[in-house]
Amino acid sequence: MWFKHLHLYRLHDTTPIALEALESALEAFAFRPVSPSEGKRLGWQRPAGRHGQQLAHEIQGHRLLSLLRQERLLPASVVREEVEERAAEREAAEGSPVPRRERQALKEQVVEEFLPRAFTRSQRIDIWWDTQRGLIAVNCASRARAEDALDLLRQSLGSLKVTPLAARQLPSRTMTAWLEDIASRPEGLQLGDQVELKDANGDDGVWRARGIDLDGEEVQSVLASGRQASRLGLDVEDQLSLVLHDDLTLKSLRFADALLDEAAQQEDDDDPTLRLETDFALMAQVLSGFIEQLIDWLGGEADPAAPTS
Repeated sequence: MWFKHLHLYRLHDTTPIALEALESALEAFAFRPVSPSEGKRLGWQRPAGRHGQQLAHEIQGHRLLSLLRQERLLPASVVREEVEERAAEREAAEGSPVPRRERQALKEQVVEEFLPRAFTRSQRIDIWWDTQRGLIAVNCASRARAEDALDLLRQSLGSLKVTPLAARQLPSRTMTAWLEDIASRPEGLQLGDQVELKDANGDDGVWRARGIDLDGEEVQSVLASGRQASRLGLDVEDQLSLVLHDDLTLKSLRFADALLDEAAQQEDDDDPTLRLETDFALMAQVLSGFIEQLIDWLGGEADPAAPTS
């Protein structure tokens, strides 16, 4: 269950909910399959799957939650084609164009009729809650999906005050400095082989490269035109590699073979729950240490105003 992508948030609630109370709160919003009339549904599931007994696991202050997002796949092109066909039939019969309001009613009718027959797709989303550091991270590729997950947690708890994690220095400026000057790179940090450079004014598109030497002349030439790094591949002390984005999202996480071997060597007696907790504990330790390092490299954490809801 090793994470792939993380969206990071600062938790502003000072006192974390007790684990037993959290379990009860999640149970009230446990997952159930999407109904024929629903477009999507989110609900909590057991992180260890059918073998698990808990909706929330906690190891040394690190909590793991999992939700399932299920949606019906009804392509807009299918709906549009059906609406056009029905509108054409009415126009032919009545001899006049179908008004916009009635077209919208046709669209709603088509969706209502087609939705129960649509295929469903399910996506698991994990939430890592570091209660000691007041940090919440959502394991998914999309920021919108992450916000959906936080909305479900907020609904379950009644309140959840979080803001995206932010640093005092703009990540784009720091990443650009790392590219331009080897001496500016922190100890233990090496560049990977992926980069995305944007024009500072947003007028000249995006320059992307993968599988290249980031210290090579080609990258330096593009930087000389005034572009700044919006994404940058990093390797950290033989622990993990990732692509850092300018909004502090961590993408394409890959953990070092040594860490994966350490996890594999732990005794678990073929217990899926113990295996899950062992992997999670090792992963959370590495990630929490890296995030602290990253914020330090970026001049410390910014102090945004806490949200009101």
